[in-house]
Amino acid sequence: MLRLAVRGGRRWGERCGLITLSDGKPFLWVHAASVGEVNAAIPLVEALLAHYPCCRLLLTTVTPTGSARVEQVLGARVMHVYLPFDLPGAVRRFLKRSRPILGVIVETELWPNLYTACARAGIPLLIANARLSERSMHGYQIVPVRRLIRDILRKVAFIAAQSSADAVRFCELGASPERVEVVGNLKFDMPPPRGAQHTAMRWRDAWGKQRLVWIAAS
Repeated sequence: MLRLAVRGGRRWGERCGLITLSDGKPFLWVHAASVGEVNAAIPLVEALLAHYPCCRLLLTTVTPTGSARVEQVLGARVMHVYLPFDLPGAVRRFLKRSRPILGVIVETELWPNLYTACARAGIPLLIANARLSERSMHGYQIVPVRRLIRDILRKVAFIAAQSSADAVRFCELGASPERVEVVGNLKFDMPPPRGAQHTAMRWRDAWGKQRLVWIAAS
């Protein structure tokens, strides 16, 4: 963890929007905050790479562990930088230097300056695998916060909600119903690890087919 923190500190400029990306193909931009979001984004990233070979893919994260996961799974197939702080100057520098033609935010990252800057630059934003817990919903209903969240959500081109309950909550906070659709959880589209099925079959043969097996996972 210390090694990851030190390495993240060396890339401090990225947090201020000081990034260097080679010129050429346009960028599709996907943001996944940390390891869990990166794992959820993998099927989406793979699909984008397959269907849009004319574009490059920029993947941003917030945490060093998320960055390490991108490097481990996707390597040089994508460009990776840290998402800048949600400050007007940092966000403007990031968008000016990356020039994405589309932004996809995985799960729920609501950054006022980032969303406003994307709207002004004409960059459509989508929220994929969108979720909004009841607890978060209550926090967002405080009057000043609710107005801010409503303004943010109205800048989003499309929200792909995990469940109907999530979709209802987004609409109650101000998202346009015609821009919200229930599409399920991206994590269910993840392929199992290579060799996992073979290993499971060997275990089943060793333990016997009548034995009950309990699997707990997060």
